Amino acid sequence: MSEKLQKVLARSGLGSRREMEQVISAGRVSVDGSTAKLGDRVEDDAVLRLDGNIVQTRSDSDTICRVIAYHKPEGEVCSRKDPEGRPTVFERLPKLSIGRWIAVGRLDLNTSGLLLFTTDGELASRLMHPSYELEREYAVRIFGAVDDAMIKRLKQGVMLEDGLASFDTIHAAGGEGANKWFHVTLHEGKHREVRRLWESQDVTVSRLIRVRYGNTVLSKKLPHGAWLELPLEDVNVLRDSVQLQHETRTMLDMTKDNKVNTHRLRRTAQKSRARQLQRHKATSAKPKTKQQPKRRQGRG
Repeated sequence: MSEKLQKVLARSGLGSRREMEQVISAGRVSVDGSTAKLGDRVEDDAVLRLDGNIVQTRSDSDTICRVIAYHKPEGEVCSRKDPEGRPTVFERLPKLSIGRWIAVGRLDLNTSGLLLFTTDGELASRLMHPSYELEREYAVRIFGAVDDAMIKRLKQGVMLEDGLASFDTIHAAGGEGANKWFHVTLHEGKHREVRRLWESQDVTVSRLIRVRYGNTVLSKKLPHGAWLELPLEDVNVLRDSVQLQHETRTMLDMTKDNKVNTHRLRRTAQKSRARQLQRHKATSAKPKTKQQPKRRQGRG
């Protein structure tokens, strides 16, 4: 049976369905030698190419759905490469022999907390799609006066430049002086939505941490810059939440105790950060070679 082209590409680990739709629209994909267009369906034996390179397609039975939870620190960007040379979240992830890690959403440069990655493009697409209404929870530190009237406005809805936005819930979480912590939830992932909602009320967001995505909670034992692969049970909780069939296989060794080893994860994160800094230091230290003007040869 034929399948949508973007679904086949996503399952091959090239990105989420949304990313693959953009790639197809840009004319970068061909099917059996002809440039593909959005909406195309393909058969199992079709030859797919992305930027001229053959895509190794995989069936559902060939793909093991893996999910890792990453504790993103501030200062890392959520892209594979950064033109400004800043560190990226992908640099610390474990290497894959087939496919690649797909980020479930993004976090801003100055936002830390839970970031999910998966090898399953279909899962990534559904987890991000607003129709499934997966709840995100953030811990926010606010500088400024927050009263009941402001909280009511933020829950009823505030008109931002890209439309009406609101928090589902807002709960006070302590703090001292002018700095107060709140936990907020919302079920959409618009660009910088949490910050923009608070800043529309003339207060400042001084810290922002994502602590939950759907049913997956950021473990307090997971250090900044460390990742942890989710066990099969937790992977299937995520798949249930977006109406996907259960995964039956895992890359984890189920004979071992897979509890969070904080000390080991912290050491791994520190080594990863050291390698990351070393790479960027080496890149920035490379002298830029200037092209020397050609010497004019004299006559005679």
